[in-house]
Amino acid sequence: MQIIISNSSKEPIYEQITNQIKSSILAGELKEGDVIPSMRKLAKDLHISVITTKRAYEELEKAGFIYSIVGKGSFVAEQNLEMIREKKLKVIEEQLSMVIANSREIGLSTEELQQLLNILSEE
Repeated sequence: MQIIISNSSKEPIYEQITNQIKSSILAGELKEGDVIPSMRKLAKDLHISVITTKRAYEELEKAGFIYSIVGKGSFVAEQNLEMIREKKLKVIEEQLSMVIANSREIGLSTEELQQLLNILSEE
């Protein structure tokens, strides 16, 4: 598992870790039961505080992506991928609704919006 931390990102480091681990789970790179590095090992590898990795792991556990066993480590939890997909789809729909509303405010046509989406999705 590779995690890349960007110091220039506006996103806090613990969120960068959380999002990258979630993405790896959702993409199937990490599977149910896979061991993830200990908080201390990850902190050492990334040259960050253990407090930061602890917060990331707590967030992942709260969201149901991982579980921890004292003395054994942290593992990828069983995922209901369909439920996660539905939640993500709902978030995307909400975000697109805001994009459409903002586009209408500045007079951007549907075609222009589609072109912008095509350009951004190619990156």
